[in-house]
Amino acid sequence: MVHALSIWLLVASLFGAGLFNAIGTPATQSDFARWGYPRWWGRFTGGLEMMSAALIALPASRIIGLALGAAIVAAAVLTVLRHRDFSHLAPLSVFVALIVLAAETSS
Repeated sequence: MVHALSIWLLVASLFGAGLFNAIGTPATQSDFARWGYPRWWGRFTGGLEMMSAALIALPASRIIGLALGAAIVAAAVLTVLRHRDFSHLAPLSVFVALIVLAAETSS
């Protein structure tokens, strides 16, 4: 039960974050610009997040999706730490916990 719940919660969270980044609200665009990324970076990141969610949802590609999701979240953590934008660490820690839980139960 915990296995399925952690996977589907991660899929929904990654897809939602991806959609949010791809749509690019003014606040999101401002964050990416402040961090020094090009205008298209939010769409690119959002696409990767949604791709990761789709890969995790399919058992045959789950490990690849988890690795992609972990890489995306690691890059995000490094970005916010580098720019000392600590308010973004709380949601990122939720993603880290979900990825670890989903990976642990997928082994």
